[in-house]
Parts: sequence; C-alpha cells; structure tokens
Amino acid sequence: MRATLREIVLGCRSLLVGMRVTMVEFFKPVVTVPYPHEALRMPERYRGPIELVRDPATGRAICYACQLCARACPSGCITVEGVKREGERRKRVTQYQLDFSLCSLCGACVEACPDAAIRFSKRYNWATPHKEEFLLDLVRQLEQESR
Repeated sequence: MRATLREIVLGCRSLLVGMRVTMVEFFKPVVTVPYPHEALRMPERYRGPIELVRDPATGRAICYACQLCARACPSGCITVEGVKREGERRKRVTQYQLDFSLCSLCGACVEACPDAAIRFSKRYNWATPHKEEFLLDLVRQLEQESR
C-alpha cells in the first residue's frame, strides 16, 4: 500500500514538472520563420555545392583543368576535361561535371585547387524529385550567369 501511494505521488510530481516546462515554453516567443515569405540569412561559413570562380579580366573560368580537385575528391563525383588551344599558355576547362547527389561537401576539392578556381556557393534552397538535376555542368552554369 505504501509503495503504491509513493508511486502515485512521484507520478503526480513528474506530471507537474512536465506541465511546468510545457507552460514556460508555451509563452516564449516564436522562433520559426514563415519560410517562403522570409528567408534565413546563411552563415558566412555555409557550404553549398561548388561553383567555378570567374576571372574578372577575361570573364571565363579561372580553372585550367589540372584535375587536382577530381583526384582529391573522396566521393569521385567530379569530372574535369580541358583543351589547350593555340596561342594560350594553359589549358582551358571545357567540361566540369559535378554529381551533387554523391558529394559529401567535405571541401577536399576546394582545398586542393592551386589557383582557388572553385569555391562553395551559398545556394541552399535546392530540392528536386529528379536525380538528373543534381548532375551539374559548372562551365555551362558559369556561362549562363554571365548572360
């Protein structure tokens, strides 16, 4: 009988403690953002999918297809191709494919790039039901941004 009474008292106490926590949280201000109408400011260190950096003098990508980023990528999600044209010192990147569905955003590719030709973008609102849309051609994306 005494054990039963003790369990009832402890249960009521536990219930009151839980209700007190609930009431305190109930009257606190709302911290959620009404998302499509307001957007959160992304922190400076946010890592989105990588993007090519544009050379301000020429308007083309700084990347010269050395493929260090592709070798450094542990996921194997980067494919780089380039062509050396007549009269140019270095190769120019012609194709830079990123399979973002495999990318782990580790940053190994960005750190391995000797000329800082790639960086993390600030793109965060990106969802799709089609896996093909996560196959990115970064050269074409850079050309579309310049138009």
